[in-house]
This record gives sequence, structure tokens and C-alpha cells, in this order.
Amino acid sequence: MNALAALTELSKLCAMPAVDASAVIYASGMHWASFIMWMPLISLVLCGICAVYKVRSKAPAIITVVCLATSFVLTILLWHNYQGPEVIHVFDWLNITWEEGSFVANFAFYVDSLTLLWMLFVTGLGTLIAIYASEYMEHDIGKGYTRFFAGVSVFLFAMTCLVMGDNLLMLYLGWEGVGFASYWLIGYFYQRPSAVAAAKKAFIVNRIGDVGLALAIYLIWTTFGTVQYDEITSVLETHQYSASFGGWSVQAIPYLLMLAAFGKSAQLPLYVWLPDAMEGPTPVSALIHAATMVTAGVYLIIRTYPLFMLEGSHALEVVAWVGGLTAFFAATMAMAQYDIKRIMAYSTVSQLGYMFLGLGVVTSYGAAYHVFTHAFFKAVLFLTCGAIMHGFAGQLDLRRLSGLRKMRGWKIVSYTMLVGCLCLAGFPFTSGYFSKDAILAEAFVTQGTGFEFLGWLAIFTAGLTAYYTFRVWFRVCAGPVHFEPGDELHGEEPSNFHPHAPRFAINFVLVVIALGALLAALPYFMPNETEGLHGGWIAEMVNDSPAAAGVPGAVLDSAHGVNIGHEVAHGDILGMDPHKAMYYISAIVGFIGIGIAFFIHLLSRPTADKLRSTMLSNKATRWLPTAMENKWYIDEFYIAVIRSPLWILGKIFSLFDRYFIDGALVNGIAAIPRVIARWFSPLHNGAIQSYAISMFGGALLIALLMLFMPEILAFMQTLSPDTANEQTIATLGGGK
Repeated sequence: MNALAALTELSKLCAMPAVDASAVIYASGMHWASFIMWMPLISLVLCGICAVYKVRSKAPAIITVVCLATSFVLTILLWHNYQGPEVIHVFDWLNITWEEGSFVANFAFYVDSLTLLWMLFVTGLGTLIAIYASEYMEHDIGKGYTRFFAGVSVFLFAMTCLVMGDNLLMLYLGWEGVGFASYWLIGYFYQRPSAVAAAKKAFIVNRIGDVGLALAIYLIWTTFGTVQYDEITSVLETHQYSASFGGWSVQAIPYLLMLAAFGKSAQLPLYVWLPDAMEGPTPVSALIHAATMVTAGVYLIIRTYPLFMLEGSHALEVVAWVGGLTAFFAATMAMAQYDIKRIMAYSTVSQLGYMFLGLGVVTSYGAAYHVFTHAFFKAVLFLTCGAIMHGFAGQLDLRRLSGLRKMRGWKIVSYTMLVGCLCLAGFPFTSGYFSKDAILAEAFVTQGTGFEFLGWLAIFTAGLTAYYTFRVWFRVCAGPVHFEPGDELHGEEPSNFHPHAPRFAINFVLVVIALGALLAALPYFMPNETEGLHGGWIAEMVNDSPAAAGVPGAVLDSAHGVNIGHEVAHGDILGMDPHKAMYYISAIVGFIGIGIAFFIHLLSRPTADKLRSTMLSNKATRWLPTAMENKWYIDEFYIAVIRSPLWILGKIFSLFDRYFIDGALVNGIAAIPRVIARWFSPLHNGAIQSYAISMFGGALLIALLMLFMPEILAFMQTLSPDTANEQTIATLGGGK
């Protein structure tokens, strides 16, 4: 029996998630945990006070760091005291009842191991990135500095609400909140048109996914009668949900949730906002677009995993295909870019694709583990790019930078970037190596439509990832020393330019996060307390969540003896166990990618330029580098097919509204009384004689009407109704 068949059988038996609803504890003495969410809100208020009093110091940064660090410490305490899923009620929010039912959505926290896993790296990395930003943003101390840290506080508050809420409405509140905060921070440099355009693009594209989430929440409520996680779990356990609207709503829910996840986590076809979001300050890229916000889509699917596994649903197969294709196409775009920050942006899209591939091939453990490791190594990569940009007057072109590791003050940046590159490339025994392999192997274990093809495509993509990652490092940090300042150079000749190396705050954060990226491999080796479970600490965390079906060795239904894991499906790769063979296959592919980058971007740099020139000069191959450098013309396609037609349609409606609705109808009807008034205006000329004549004429008409009205009525009665009507019409028309 393959894994998908086993999941279908499981859904027929009980359609239940791993967490027993009856085991959920309603905690009454843990109100201190609510300060995990309140601390960012307190930071926002204090930053607002700093803005009111025009504080021109690092006080907003200190306030934000202290508040976020407090949230992190409280999260650690909550994790340390965790004994099982529990609901922490904060206050009553929405409680609406009527004769036929009710709608309840309280402001409460649903704390399980999945919540704690996400909150540990959200608050931890959020604190470190705020420390980094205290130095990185110091050129803007004053109003802009305060505005930046206020935006960071809003984001952390919204992200906490999204992850910790005990119902889908709280999740939606946080979902919209992080979208707003992203718009705020991407458009931080509002004087630059490109930043404003990027912020609007991110906001609008995300709205597409948000519509899907809103519709999904509505259908979940109409189908299951609740939006609270524990009550949804109870309904799934008893299989007594409503198959409303002929059953189509049950099948539609996962696809709507999927649409929301694709928008927030930048998957095909809604990925286009994330690369442009690099217009925001680099700490924004590290915090929102590498470690936290973009993982919200992955979190949404993991949190609602049982809804994707209901009988007859092919939603997970769609998730796998979209994730696999996104990983590949984003990697090809990253290979041909020259802006190192934008390369990391496309890399984020690609790695998110791996996470969705993992969810689709039923390894929620692999997806969650890759979220965890990616948060560290991608954050350090973005932050090192930011340090380079900060020190070289905005320069990010890898063709204009070289040999940083040989320059004084840049060794920490160079070698922390190397750590991030090794993890991203999946170098053996690094964190990215173990988390990515869990996904790659499962693509061959789980039997599904085209999963084996997606597995090979993902392996090939891993080779591309290793190549473009070390293309950046060999170009920027290795080789001879050479640099050119960027466009932000003011008042200084380029020939006299001297880059300024980062100071303690930036270097400290880079070292800590780089160590975290290396140590993120340790959870893989940690022993499992649950019998039969494999995968270390991350597997334990995911096992105690609704997504336990994707954990190796997890027992989902002891009553029926159904066990979903590596024992159920028996796939192979080249005749070997995928989970053992992948150690060697991914390592070899990674070494090949790194080796190619080493040769053409370090040993023989002119080779890369010659190869590009050769391909461009050949008509048969010219299209490939051109298309990759232009990002496969996806943005141009959207502009031609969607944006431009909508713009033209909007102009047509604008003209219709202006000249027909406002002009012909509104203004035309309004003009009728004015025209009639002009006809009678001569009567109001101020002459008493004219008024007397008008009064006499009116009285005469009334007298004549009263005199001849009886004869007219008598004549009408002598006619039949039809004849009377015809006679009346003829008389009015001038006939007899």
C-alpha cells in the first residue's frame, strides 16, 4: 500500500488529525504567556511616543530589541513548561449566537509544539535582526528610524497573532497584519519610485491569496460549524461535518487554502512580488522575506493538514507539483542575475518551493525542518548582502566586487556568508543537507502522480542551487581584491572611495546566526522520546501537531492500527532505499554544482563571460540566457495579459463614468429643471404689470377648464372604452 492510499484509508476510517481534541487543556493560570504578543505591541506604542517627541537617538531600536527579547524569553519558558496542547484564553472577542447556531472566535492562544517551533525562531531571529538593524539603519536616526522599528513591531505583533491564535479568524487577522507590515517596510524608502511600486505590487499580489483564505474560512465555518482549531479537530474525529452544497465545499477548502499559501509564500504563479520586495531595507528582507512572513503559507498548510487529506482530495498532489516547479524555475532565474540580494530573493522562492514539495509528498516533518534551517542560513545570507551593500555605497553587482575576504574588516562578513552558502547548497553535514534530503527522499518514497519526476527535478535543482550560491561567494568574497562603489556614493570621487566595514552590532548578529545555521543540524541527531519516531527534535515537534501524518514512524490511529510513515510506502531510487541513497546523491550533485562554480567563477573567470557570449551569438541557444536574465518574461507576460487590459478597461470605464453617467445622466437630468426655469424666467422680471398679466392669464385658463369640463366628460361617456381611448388619442394628436 502506498502512502497516499494509506492516507485515503485513514480518512475513510476516521478522517482525524493526530492531536486528540479531548487532550487539549484549557489553561487558566498562564496569562503571562499573552505578553509574547503584547510586547511587540508595547514596542509599537513606545516607538510612537518617540516619534511624537521627535527622539533623535537609538531609543526606538533599544525599545524594540528589549521587547522582542522579552517575547523570546517568554516563548522559551512556554516551551520549557509545555506538556501538551493547551488553549490560553486572553479575552472574549466575537461570540454571536442565534436560533440556528453560533459563531465563536475568542482572542486566545492555541499552544502546541508546532506553535512553539514557529515562535522560537520568529522571536529569536526577530530579536537578532532588530539588533542588526540598530546599526544598519543608523543613517536614518530620527523620524525614519522610529518609523522603521515601529513597522518591525507591527510585523512581530501580527506574526505572533497569526501563529498563536486558536482560531482561523485570529490567523486571518495576523495574516492581513503581516501583509500590511510588509507593505509598510518594503516601501520604507518612499522617495524612491521603485520602492513604492514594489510595496504596491506585494500588497496587491498578496490580496489575491487573501481572498482565497477568506473564502476558505467561510466554507470551513459553514461545513464544520466552527473556526476554532480544537473544535475542527473534534468534528474531524467524529466525521460528522456537513457535506454542504452537494459536497463541493469540502473539496474546495484545501484549494482555497492552497491559493492563500501560494500568495504569502511566493509560489507559482504568485511569486513575482518577492524579488521586487528587495527594494526594502535589508533587515526587512532577512526578517520578513527569509525567516518569518514567507513561511506563513507553509504554516497554514501544516496547521490545516487534515483538510488536505480528506477522502478523494488531490490537493496535496497539486501542492507538490507547484512546489517542485517553483523550486526549479526560481533556481534558473537566480543563476542569471547579477544583483546578489536579488539572487538570494529568487533562492528564497526556490527553497519555499522545496517546502511545498515536502508538504505535497507527505513529509510535513521535512517541510518544517527546512523552514527551521532555512530561517537561519537565509537570514545570514541576506544580512551579509546588506552589510556589503551598506559598506560599498549600495553596490550589489557581483561583477563589481571581488576579494572581500582579503580586505580588512570584511572577514566576518565573508566567512559567515560562506556558512550560509554551504547550508543553502546542501553541503554534507550542514543543516540544509539534512533538511533538504528529507524532502528529496520522500519524493521517491511516496507514490503519487509524477512524484518520482519531481524528485529528479528537485535533485537537479539542488545542483543549480549549489552552483548559483557559490557563484556569488567565489565572485564576491574570493579572487583578487576589486570593488566599485554603488549609486549611493555622494560627495566623493569613486577613485577615492574607501568602503566602511561593519561594526560590532552587525558582526555580532552575523556570527550568532551563522552559528545557529550550523547548529540547526543537531536536531536531526537528537534522540526521539516517542517510540518508533524518526527525525530528531523537529519530528517530535511536528508529531504533536495536526500534520503528524508526514512524520516518519508516527502512529496516527492506534484504535485501527493505521501507521503512516516509512514502513507504509516502499519506494526506491536506483534500486536503493531513498533515505540512504539520498545522502550520496545529493552530496555528489552539490559537489558538481560547487565545482562548476569554482572553475568558471574563481579559477577561470573569463570562461563564464566567454560561455555567455558564445550562447548569445548562437541563434539556437540565444534564447536561454536571454530568457533567464529577463526572468522568463513572466512580469512582462502579466503586464501584457492582465495589467494592461485591466488598465485599458479601467480607462474605458472612467470615460464612461465621466461622460455618460456623470455627463449625460446626472448632469443631463439636473439640467432639465434649469432649462424649464429659463423658459419661465421672463415672467420674473420685477415688473408688477407682468405679474398681473400672468395672474390674469392663469385665472382665465382655470375658468375655461371648469366651464367646458362637464361637456368633455359627457362626450367621453358616450364612447366605448376602446373608442374613447382612440378618440382621446386622435384629439390630443390634432384629429377630430
